[in-house]
Amino acid sequence: MSNERPLVLAIDTATPCSSVALTRGDVCQGELVASLSLNSKITHSRRLLTGIDWLLTENNIDSADIDGLAVGLGPGSFTGLRIAMATVKGLAVAMEKPLLGISTLDALAFNCSCAKPLCALIDARKKEVYRRWYLQDKRGVYRPHGTIAAMTPLDLVQEVMEPSLLVGDGLFSYGELLKETLGDLIVMVPRALSYPSAAAIGFLCCEQLERGERMDLESAVPLYVRASDAELSLVTKK
Repeated sequence: MSNERPLVLAIDTATPCSSVALTRGDVCQGELVASLSLNSKITHSRRLLTGIDWLLTENNIDSADIDGLAVGLGPGSFTGLRIAMATVKGLAVAMEKPLLGISTLDALAFNCSCAKPLCALIDARKKEVYRRWYLQDKRGVYRPHGTIAAMTPLDLVQEVMEPSLLVGDGLFSYGELLKETLGDLIVMVPRALSYPSAAAIGFLCCEQLERGERMDLESAVPLYVRASDAELSLVTKK
């Protein structure tokens, strides 16, 4: 690793908005080198490697320059999560670089700055959201406060006990319902901040890299949180 702050290649395909970024440094002193995002219904596998190659080529960066590979672990689309994990594992083997990962919800929380508790939400379909709560640390960075869970919007309402900030594409589907129910108890961040950012993943994962942490290539898996339809079907048949 060079004397410069680590250069991280980060990707996220947990939601319809796929994102690729090159970042240097951590959450407080990091630099965004380049990023590329596309919000589309096209399958992530058809554009992810092309996007990565374009980003590296346009910035004249070789694989030898990369210090670590970071991925948004989810939760989110099962297909999207599998594509991201397979891609980043393949790159980690080919480049011989450490594999890093954080929840996509953590990346959403990183977009925000407010003294209030924050809840990051991703649409889980089936009339549910994936959610995680966050509190700010001394540097103003939102850090996880509790576990990730899948629940209905009405179950989430029961958790909001004080003025809170909400972020994520779960608001696209359920924001009106939550606002009608909770009123001034919640503030919803602007829609533009509710898309996951690979840059946020890169900055957060740089902290792991500088601590010497890495994911095991063989055992690394996405954060699915709940069973897929195929797995549920198998259980039912048994």
